Amino acid sequence: MTPSEGPIRRHLLPLTAKKTSAGALSIGGLSLLDLAEEHGTPLFVYDEVHLRSCCRQAVAAFGPGVAYGTKAFLCKAMASLAHEEGMMLDVASGGELAVALAAGVPGDRLVMHGNNKSIEEIAAAMQAGVGRLVVDSFDEIGRLRGLLRRSSRPSLSVLVRVTPGVEAHTHEYVMTGQEDSKFGFSLSTGAADEAVDALAGIRGVEVVGAHAHIGSQIFRTDAFVREVAALASFVARHGFGELCVGGGLGVAYLNEEEAPSVAEWASVVRSAGAAAGLTADLRLTAEPGRAIVATAGITLYRVGTIKRLPGLRTYVAVDGGMSDNPRPVVYGSGYEAFLPRSPDASRPLSARLVGKHCESGDVLIDDARLPDDLAVGDLLATPVTGAYGYSMASNYNRVGRPAVLFVAEGRARVVIRRETTEDLLALEP
Repeated sequence: MTPSEGPIRRHLLPLTAKKTSAGALSIGGLSLLDLAEEHGTPLFVYDEVHLRSCCRQAVAAFGPGVAYGTKAFLCKAMASLAHEEGMMLDVASGGELAVALAAGVPGDRLVMHGNNKSIEEIAAAMQAGVGRLVVDSFDEIGRLRGLLRRSSRPSLSVLVRVTPGVEAHTHEYVMTGQEDSKFGFSLSTGAADEAVDALAGIRGVEVVGAHAHIGSQIFRTDAFVREVAALASFVARHGFGELCVGGGLGVAYLNEEEAPSVAEWASVVRSAGAAAGLTADLRLTAEPGRAIVATAGITLYRVGTIKRLPGLRTYVAVDGGMSDNPRPVVYGSGYEAFLPRSPDASRPLSARLVGKHCESGDVLIDDARLPDDLAVGDLLATPVTGAYGYSMASNYNRVGRPAVLFVAEGRARVVIRRETTEDLLALEP
């Protein structure tokens, strides 16, 4: 796909994005130039109106059982926001569970995931009274059996994680529904049925349904049709009242990309369920993560170096990189870039946008398009970075992770402060 030299298209920007009287970009009524000046860079900026709108759309599309996939981005403010807007929360570790509980989310509004939950994590989930525990392996069933022998909890609602044998059209590292997967019980080998039987023999366990997930960043909704079709007989055979199709809906990262809406996704899933003979009273739900937060977020960097190599390329280096957005390195993910001072400017300059880390592979955009008046000191933005940026961030080269702002109605609040050198040293005796 040839990179676009035109301005950033509106569908890649948060809902409240607009130009100020000076022509710069604002979000939530605040100029990005001013936010960077006050809070420094790199900086994650989230449009709170956009976040709330996406949560409401998900609840309207799938119902109150729909869960926000917190692995996309989690902090106490985000957990509170998703809960306030009627979503459950999907957590996949003891740490994510702790953050959600610290935010005041009731345990019964949480879904606990994980392909290798420790005894301590399962015990913490039980203690919190999670609404759903998604069981992923026979080893986990053994751990659960042992814990319930010593527990006074009367009942634990469980979903069986099923590997449906469906290969989604996406990057191999984010495909999860194929037979060769670390997740779930195979449908084709009968392991899923064996898991249901094993769980049924544990006092205090109620197997309420099935869960599956076929991958991430999926644009072709026919993959979800195949997922539902593969799971329908299993759900019917066990008389389950619930089926969760997981998450994975893709979002547009580039000007030329378009993605289905959550409402379109839900419609496809419901139609597939009806076509497969699933009853109308079945709780058919999902766990969107990227689709909730990706486009709501934007990352701001400061340009520090412009290096022109005649006959080769131009390098533009910013003050962040693979430590705050590892997706391009891990998945080869594509992004756009622009200057918030002139969001409508054409972008004829071809450059490799790189970070500040000691790695040649520290590349944010291999072939970025930028305005030709780009200069050292400019504020540069990469849109659609609300998912899997901060949540996958690291301290490589002992670089502190950026601050995170939520902006709305002309106000900014720091929901995660910038890490300091003192923070980096705090774990060392």
